[in-house]
Amino acid sequence: MKTGTKDTDIIDLGKLFSRIWEKRKFFLFKVWPITFVISCLIIICVPRGYTTSAKLAPEMGNMAAGGTFGSIASAFGIDLNAMQTSDAINPLLYPDLMEDNGFVSDLFTIKVKSADGEINTDYFTYLQKYQKSPWWSSVMSWIANGIKSIFPKDDKPTAGTEGGEKSPYWLTETEEAQAGKVRANINFSIDKQTGVITISTQAQDALICKTLADSVQVHLQQFITDYRTNKARIDEEHYRQLVREAQADYERTCEAYARASDANQGVVLKRYQLKIENIERDMQMKYTTLQTLNTQLQMASAKVQERTPAFTVIKGASVPQRPSTPKRMIFVVGMLFLVTLCASVWLVRDILFKKGS
Repeated sequence: MKTGTKDTDIIDLGKLFSRIWEKRKFFLFKVWPITFVISCLIIICVPRGYTTSAKLAPEMGNMAAGGTFGSIASAFGIDLNAMQTSDAINPLLYPDLMEDNGFVSDLFTIKVKSADGEINTDYFTYLQKYQKSPWWSSVMSWIANGIKSIFPKDDKPTAGTEGGEKSPYWLTETEEAQAGKVRANINFSIDKQTGVITISTQAQDALICKTLADSVQVHLQQFITDYRTNKARIDEEHYRQLVREAQADYERTCEAYARASDANQGVVLKRYQLKIENIERDMQMKYTTLQTLNTQLQMASAKVQERTPAFTVIKGASVPQRPSTPKRMIFVVGMLFLVTLCASVWLVRDILFKKGS
């Protein structure tokens, strides 16, 4: 302590605890019972939530990642062989799919059913009509709606279409709000070392929570499959169209050859014979072309199959047996601790802040 420091600058801890101990009945019969009751009343109003998860390991097109960089990465627990891929979308970006309205809006149509069977609808309707909320949320919503009615916004288009179909990137205000709830209830994470994708979902019903995890897993698998096979499927459809055209062309040539042959039976004039021979050669050429295109179509179909990734479900989603939120006991204990601390500071405020007097 510096020279000249007053004794009054020293806080007597013994005196603090003695003051608090003298007021123990105040805590036992007033502070703690009232805090406990109020905390219980508050936390009971918060609806219970269930959480489950699934783990998925997609097959990836890997490239070798050896050498010095591979050794350095391994030292930090990162497997470059699992992360490096020839795809434009790195697996580490899969969690960012939840930021895309197109992916999220596809989840609106998931069919969900509650454990008691009272709810049987799509996920969008479930979020909009069947969500429980604490009473203060309803009060805040009522106040917000009242403010909006007093200060209305300028009229603006709230939804749109693209190509005659509803666009997931031009949603109504209600749909945008539900999309936010979907993002809050669904979470993707990926293990950088193993490449395993973990899908976590949350809902106010245990069965709906599990259904949601399964459906999101299917949607994610479909997205990965569509992306990985997109180029191959385009090539396949291109060759399929060429085969259809070549087949139609070959059939027209066969018909022309048959008509020419029937019409000139017994004719010995050279020009008619040459005409039939030319049609026959053309027919043979188109048949060869058709066979070649069929072979290319088969190769393209095989490429689609080759590019289709295999998925290994490491952990399937299960119906949670106990709610995960809110943590009622932790909340009550935390409130008791906080109120006790605040009350203690108030009781000894004259000792703590006497330096300022």
